[in-house]
Amino acid sequence: MSKFLHTMIRVGNLDRSVQFYTSLLGMKELRRRDVPDGKYTLAFLGYGEGNAEGQAEIELTYNYGVDKYEQGNAFGHLALGVPDVAAACEKVRTGGGKVTREAGPVKFGTTIIAFVEDPDGYKIELIQR
Repeated sequence: MSKFLHTMIRVGNLDRSVQFYTSLLGMKELRRRDVPDGKYTLAFLGYGEGNAEGQAEIELTYNYGVDKYEQGNAFGHLALGVPDVAAACEKVRTGGGKVTREAGPVKFGTTIIAFVEDPDGYKIELIQR
């Protein structure tokens, strides 16, 4: 049986990004791998204890010496289920993060959503579950 493992995004400052996802969005750093010969470090974050639980992860990739990336226009967003979208937005805002769409019903529907950005500008949709 196949399963979804992770999504990789490149970040300009690994510690700053890990701090955002763990402190403001409640994820855990599951594991980290530094590869000096390849000049990169990987940090895997998620809500479970790892893929054994069937939970997808985010792989943050830091390439030594690269502090900014052009995202292009193909990437859309990551989506996270949260119990209270408005509270999650407030936590992100209070922690210095950026809320780009306040909590409210999705257009033409009733599901409560919001959008925030991580320190590298990646869009994250928060969906009330």
